[in-house]
Amino acid sequence: MIRKAEKRDIASIIDLLHQVNMVHHVIRPDLFKPNTTKYDEQELAALLDDDSRPIFVFDNAGVLGYAFCMITKVKDDQLLQDIKTLYIDDICVDEKARGKHVGKALYEFVRDYAQSIGCNNVTLNVWEGNDAALSFYRNMGMKVQKTTMEIVL
Repeated sequence: MIRKAEKRDIASIIDLLHQVNMVHHVIRPDLFKPNTTKYDEQELAALLDDDSRPIFVFDNAGVLGYAFCMITKVKDDQLLQDIKTLYIDDICVDEKARGKHVGKALYEFVRDYAQSIGCNNVTLNVWEGNDAALSFYRNMGMKVQKTTMEIVL
C-alpha cells in the first residue's frame, strides 16, 4: 500500500498539496496564499527523480496520502556531530481518508525507511495552531527538538 511515488501519481499528489495548503492558509493566512500548491507538476516530476528527496504515497485504489522527505547529512562540522537525518518536509492524508490510519501507516513507513538507510533521527516542523498534527506526531512518539519563535510586526 505504501510505495515510492511515480509520475502517474502527480495529479493525485497535486490535489493533496492543495488540501495541505488550505490547512496552512486557514491557520496562517498572513503567510500562506489560498488555492495554490508548494510545487507545480514540473517541479514535482523533478523531485521524483531526486533520491535525496523521496516521496512516498499510500495507494489503495488511489493515492490517499503522501510523505515528502529530505535526507540530510552533517559530516565533519566544527560544531555539530556527524548525523544523517530524514526530514519529513510534508505529510498529507486526503480529507476523505482521515481517521483511517493512513497517516500512521505513512509515518511508520517513513520512520522504518529512515532507520533502514542509517538515519539517526526523523524530524519535521508543525505550524502552531495545527493541533491535530501536533497531537498526531506526539502520539507517534515524537518530541520537541527546538522551537521557532516570531513576533508579527
